[in-house]
Amino acid sequence: MTDQTVFPPTLREVMLRPRWIGVLLLALVVAGVFAWLGQWQLSRAIDTDPLPPGTTEEVRPLAEIAGPGEYLPEPLVGQRVEVTGTWVPEDFLVVSSRFNDGVEGFWVTGQLRIADTATPTSVAVAVGWAPTLTVAESAAEALEQTAVAGESVTVVGRLISDEGPVPPPRGELPFTMTRMSPAALLAQWHDTVGLDVYRSYIASQSAPAGLVDIASPAPDAGSTVNWLNIFYAAEWVVFAGFAFYFWYRLAKDAWEKEVEEFEDAAAAASGSGSAGATGG
Repeated sequence: MTDQTVFPPTLREVMLRPRWIGVLLLALVVAGVFAWLGQWQLSRAIDTDPLPPGTTEEVRPLAEIAGPGEYLPEPLVGQRVEVTGTWVPEDFLVVSSRFNDGVEGFWVTGQLRIADTATPTSVAVAVGWAPTLTVAESAAEALEQTAVAGESVTVVGRLISDEGPVPPPRGELPFTMTRMSPAALLAQWHDTVGLDVYRSYIASQSAPAGLVDIASPAPDAGSTVNWLNIFYAAEWVVFAGFAFYFWYRLAKDAWEKEVEEFEDAAAAASGSGSAGATGG
């Protein structure tokens, strides 16, 4: 009787088993979902309806551009707006590390309580620029005195996104601010119970006496391509490829385990045969 040599399964044979074909089909479904997400992200990367040139230079009511708590859409960053309200006393705060035409200085900011709103609503305003902290603090004190009268004011300026709060520099006072962030200002404002606040802020185009107008040129037209969304679309493609790699890796691991078990069994059988021959 002729012995038939038995070989371990090949990787292809393992992959063609029903179990791994089922896993492959699952990987196809997952990859399809990732591919659809990538296509959706890519469709959002190109602005097919950009704003007409010069749109940001038209002065529009603040309420038409954004509402309290809303994020400012990228095409509208730098939009010129106007809003009427009253200054809240004691809330003229100084923000450092502000550059005006390349010169570092300070901004004096204020809380403008917007008029004629259903609920109390405020927007942060960068009122003007000062070259030194002393000048900024003196201007803030002067503004405090005028704000007590509660006179109505109309502010015209550019609407800009929140820069995000950051910790104060080492060695500075806890409330020192180096970024223009309504969230950070809100932590120091007064009369904020039940208050709605805009996420973005206004850089006023004209400063009061004692301060310098904030240099705020028109924003660049920019590109109609959102490269961040393109990056996200590329990520989804990578995830889709990873779904197939995951299937391949699992099948290969199963194949390698079978080959190892086969070799161990062959080695054990060979050892038993040798021991039997010696004993005979």
